[in-house]
Amino acid sequence: QVQFVESGGGLVQPGGSLRLSCVVSGGSFRTYDMGWYRQTPGERREMIATIGTGGRTNYAESVKGRFTISRDNTEKAVYLQMDSLRPEDTAVYFCNAPLYVRDFAWGQGTQVTVSS
Repeated sequence: QVQFVESGGGLVQPGGSLRLSCVVSGGSFRTYDMGWYRQTPGERREMIATIGTGGRTNYAESVKGRFTISRDNTEKAVYLQMDSLRPEDTAVYFCNAPLYVRDFAWGQGTQVTVSS
């Protein structure tokens, strides 16, 4: 059973930074592409960043140049460095394996609030 535990969210001012962590248990982490998603009330989850098993990254246009996804296969963890945060980045952030989102349960996510 694969589980995801997100952490690192909080309240920050516009222009601030946060570093989110996602610890993965179970499964075979090294074989999974990983991604970060976010969701606001009443909206579908949006994929914002992915990282492949070989380290290739992709970003949604809304976060490109501001967010950086990384992974540590030894720690079985995925990270999201978030810089130059904007109020529109306010959301609950989740991690998952993009190819297995219908098989792996979502974690509780971590709340990011950007406000002055």
